[in-house]
Amino acid sequence: MDHVIRVVRADEWLKAKELRLISLQDPAAPVAFLETYENAVARPDSYWQDRVTGASEGGPARQFVAEGPDGEWAGTVVVLVEPVGAEGIFGEVSSVSQAHLVAVFVRPEFRGTGLTEELFRAAIEWAWSLAEPRLDRVRLFVHQGNGRAAGFYRKFGFVPTGYAVPGPGGTVGRELEMAVERPV
Repeated sequence: MDHVIRVVRADEWLKAKELRLISLQDPAAPVAFLETYENAVARPDSYWQDRVTGASEGGPARQFVAEGPDGEWAGTVVVLVEPVGAEGIFGEVSSVSQAHLVAVFVRPEFRGTGLTEELFRAAIEWAWSLAEPRLDRVRLFVHQGNGRAAGFYRKFGFVPTGYAVPGPGGTVGRELEMAVERPV
């Protein structure tokens, strides 16, 4: 693989915005993301700057990107840290310290190349490396209609927890929680 997996830098908000807008135009976007292209493209630059600053080195979250030799970003994943008592993106309160993987996207031409696995490996290794809070598990949500993503997550060790929430916006179906527990 000729891509480098690394943490986004705060000054790269424009590239992060570009990749996010591309991801929101993917055919799976309606069941993969909690945001529409129309809403995202209308956001001011300050939104994107704050979002990337918060997910860069030293921020409360981490955004990992797969960068090619030409500087093009081929994929991304974001890790949100949810300590006990934190409110999750669906309004639920966390009963365990956990990481939450969101905004998973790899450009179609790079799917099946191992890039998604490398992004997940970096994200999960970072989550397990945290000393405070020490995380008990890593979780994510997948729409029940997104079988391709659910299959990948299962291969990576994620298992359904039985917890589900209604799907975003006008989508039919539910978002199913999957998690992997901290290795002993």
